[in-house]
Amino acid sequence: MADIVPFKAVRPKRSKVHLVSSRPYYTYEKSHLKAKLETNPYSFLHVINPEFKKNHGTKPNSIERFNLVKDQYEKFKVNNLFVQDEKLSFYVYKQTTPSGEFTGIIAGASVLDYSDGLIKKHENTILKRENLFKKYLDVCHFHAEPVLLSYAFNDEIANIISSKKVERPEYEFTTTDNKNHELWIIDEPIIIDKLVEAFKKVDKIYIADGHHRASSSKLYFEGHQDKQSSKYFLSLLVDTKNVHIFEFNRLIKNIFPHNKDTLFKALNENFVLSKGELNEVSPSNKGEIGMYFNKKWYLLTIKKELLKNLSFKQKLNSQLVSDFILKSILNIPDLRKDKRVEFISGIDTNQNTFSKIDKLENGMLLKLFPHTMDEIIQIADLEETMPPKSTWIEPKIRSGVTIYEY
Repeated sequence: MADIVPFKAVRPKRSKVHLVSSRPYYTYEKSHLKAKLETNPYSFLHVINPEFKKNHGTKPNSIERFNLVKDQYEKFKVNNLFVQDEKLSFYVYKQTTPSGEFTGIIAGASVLDYSDGLIKKHENTILKRENLFKKYLDVCHFHAEPVLLSYAFNDEIANIISSKKVERPEYEFTTTDNKNHELWIIDEPIIIDKLVEAFKKVDKIYIADGHHRASSSKLYFEGHQDKQSSKYFLSLLVDTKNVHIFEFNRLIKNIFPHNKDTLFKALNENFVLSKGELNEVSPSNKGEIGMYFNKKWYLLTIKKELLKNLSFKQKLNSQLVSDFILKSILNIPDLRKDKRVEFISGIDTNQNTFSKIDKLENGMLLKLFPHTMDEIIQIADLEETMPPKSTWIEPKIRSGVTIYEY
């Protein structure tokens, strides 16, 4: 029985939402971030970066910085850029992108469901990041970026979403990343009750994206159990058929302790290597890995005899990369800490990526095969975890569209 609840979102006015909403600040390159801040005074990025154009600065992720974030958020409210809904509501959100169309429900998800394992994870979290976001919540008291949750298709929920989408949306706007966003408000008590009851029939929910936000919400709840709002965290719930998973590729800055000859010798122990090609090579199944090295492409195919003794988790494409290349050959045992590794989503792997590698001495790109939602579900049900940054999952909702206050 999933405990999914409506809430009174703090939202931008309809006329300003296209200006206020932003991608998460960490997805912007510094030059792009600066340009956004200079040209758009309404952007939610000003809340997250409250010291832009100021002569003084606070320490990143400090209490002082978070207090400034909170102050800037309150200024947006005072200036009527944000208003809070008067009624408890669910929100139907639809995003249309070049890779597909995604629709879900924005709501509050239960911290207790997360603690009890009804909301399941497939990635490990880092305690330092958990505590950091918990500290942010202690000071700022709002969530602006939903956790992406996924559940098995449910007819009742789908029918409610479909019937709402025939109405005029509250928001409809297009952003410069070529995505169209629409949002409908469900504030009718009868429909709200139907949705609450429909979600009670859902017995498993999977975190698709936002593991640290979910775990930090649990920490926040443990320190604020007297507040009813702390029992829930901002979420976008999308059925499992309505998510799109891209691979998360690994850029390796150098092949230390190897040179080219010893690297290929080590790879040949566990993989069958194709000859180097000038054209891009992509894996066609989870037993294959593409490798870009010295301006040439290679296809690495795990040897069949190795697969016989591997568990389901060990056969995952990202796990093969971690176990048989990063750990055993390149001496990279912990992806969360090693600065030699960068993660680049499949949709962001482009000519700029290859140009960057070409400038490195013995740099390489490992191109992974995308995971499936079934793999995520099976790993979560086994209470196992994937290597960090194994999946890039869409939809990615923008920050500042619906804000959950504590």
